[in-house]
Amino acid sequence: MWQPDEVIDLVKDCANNGLQAVSLGGGEPFEYEGVFEIISALIPHIFVSITSNGLPLKFNAIWDKLLKNKPDKIHITIGSPDNKEDINNALYFSKFLKREKIKSGINLLVSADKIQETKQLTQRLLKSGILRKEIIFVPRKFSLQPTPQQILEVAGNEAFQSPSCLMACRQSERFCSLSWDKRVNFCSYSPSKVSLQEFSYRGIINVLDSINFKSCMI
Repeated sequence: MWQPDEVIDLVKDCANNGLQAVSLGGGEPFEYEGVFEIISALIPHIFVSITSNGLPLKFNAIWDKLLKNKPDKIHITIGSPDNKEDINNALYFSKFLKREKIKSGINLLVSADKIQETKQLTQRLLKSGILRKEIIFVPRKFSLQPTPQQILEVAGNEAFQSPSCLMACRQSERFCSLSWDKRVNFCSYSPSKVSLQEFSYRGIINVLDSINFKSCMI
């Protein structure tokens, strides 16, 4: 598992080499003891976003630490249109994050078997004041992965944001994933992850250059 100083030193080195943004995910990043130390150390150097289910923000101790160590943006994930707790968290904390001058967004997972339900939820989010540009439609993987046409339907046939792999699975020129066990790939779902040997920008580039990229759909 990553130690806070390892994350801080690595991301700073990447920022010095041109990296513009880092996203801390999980698991649940707000359950990681060193997350606020990392945020505080990185904010002067790079755009920092967090992807969270929002549940830890209910605790006063976590909320208070967040207000003292604000990331640039927090994406709150809604895993299903049937999950009322996820939905209520997203609606509640989106409002309070904006009040505290923290940009917020919604990562809305879209499953091929719940297109109409997710379409209705999208309309509810929009009516609540969440902007269309603040919603990212994330296709669920494997057997329940929706088609681009289905996500367009969920979005109300309007322009929408979604990961580039929605159209085709390929290695990205703008993104890479580092997992909890210090392995690297162009995508967090790809099975062809390789262990990071050197905790530096150059170490990441060396690993990416060596990877025989494989789709998660094989």
